[in-house]
Amino acid sequence: MAGRFAPRSTRTTVRGGEVVLPSGIPRQAQAQAPAPGRARTVVPEGPLDLGLVLGPLRRGPADPTFRAMPDGSVWRACLTPAGPGTLRVSVQGGAVRGEAWGAGAEWLLEQLPQLLGGMDEPEAFVPRHRVVASAWHRRPGLRLTRTGLVLESLIPSVLEQKVTTDEAYRAWRILVRKFGEPAPGPAAGGRLWVMPGPRTWALIPSWEWHRAGVDNKRASTILRAVRVAGRLEEAVGMEPAAAQARLEVVPGIGPWTSAEVVQRSHGAADAVTVGDLHLPGIVGWALAGDRDADDAVMLELLEPYAGQRHRAARLILLSGRTPGRRAPKMPRVDIGRL
Repeated sequence: MAGRFAPRSTRTTVRGGEVVLPSGIPRQAQAQAPAPGRARTVVPEGPLDLGLVLGPLRRGPADPTFRAMPDGSVWRACLTPAGPGTLRVSVQGGAVRGEAWGAGAEWLLEQLPQLLGGMDEPEAFVPRHRVVASAWHRRPGLRLTRTGLVLESLIPSVLEQKVTTDEAYRAWRILVRKFGEPAPGPAAGGRLWVMPGPRTWALIPSWEWHRAGVDNKRASTILRAVRVAGRLEEAVGMEPAAAQARLEVVPGIGPWTSAEVVQRSHGAADAVTVGDLHLPGIVGWALAGDRDADDAVMLELLEPYAGQRHRAARLILLSGRTPGRRAPKMPRVDIGRL
């Protein structure tokens, strides 16, 4: 909601934390220095944990579009409707400061409150199980982010279909670094990249998908999606269920992928990830001691949280209460002896 965050200061042009007037920069310096950034400060109504809020946007520890820095700040490189942009978010006392660079800077700062969970309604959540209540109590700064961008969540989610997260993260890293562009501004030491635009994704040769470890099925799904990128991005203006339905019109995009997208693009509090290899067992174990739970059992257990089922599942994951690993049924074979 718009009133959940209040602006503390007007936007200014900044560089290195100081106000900079573009007219005061010599022409030579302008050619060598990054374009001046813009800044905005907002004040959350309650506690906010930046890592918990923005963490779901990170695709692995070496995600080229995301950096979590030792000082607690978070950097994001995005392809916005206005063009490439870089956003640095940091907490200063009880306020959150956003600094942005590039053609997409203004758009990123406009979206900053909702990125920080300003449209989330955590007060609507009522814990129904002790494990959920405990996790909720220990993580008061959890908010559900809303990016307002579909493709940036859709493509890495497709890459994560039916493979290990390590494989998917590697593919995302390779493709973004090879076909994306360096993020504008200081960009956390030059290590940030903006993902490719739809046309660039569409022109990636088949052998480059293969080199990144992406099979033809996932590559074809991405190619079909980027051909209708405009229609998919329009889904940010829809309710999450309607947005999922539009996404699932694209062959290769099912309920698992569409839920993973709207959780991030819409901040969808009720979008449950069905079809996941591990989540049903984790939810089943935490709420009923059933490590063999399937999607049907998971949905039944989450029914008391209707309207907030994604938040409940997120809290269960954060609780750390997961079933222990089972010993392999068959002894491992040393393939070097075959």
